[in-house]
Amino acid sequence: MAQGCRIVFNRSTCSGIGLCEMHAPDYFEIADHGDGLMTPRTLTVDAEHREMVEHAASSCPTASITLVDL
Repeated sequence: MAQGCRIVFNRSTCSGIGLCEMHAPDYFEIADHGDGLMTPRTLTVDAEHREMVEHAASSCPTASITLVDL
C-alpha cells in the first residue's frame, strides 16, 4: 500500500518550466513572486495523490523535486 510523502524542493535549480504544475496543480504552482519559479502549495502528500506527485517530480527537467517517505 502506498504511503504519504514529503516534497523536498531545490529552488536554486528550478528553471520555472512548469511541468510539475501541469501534472499536479494542487501541489505545485509557478507563483508570481517576480522570479517565475515554482512554489510548492504544500509539503505533504497523502497516499491517494502520491502517484500523481511522483509523476510531476519525475517530469522536472532539472530534478529539483524529490519525495521522501513519511
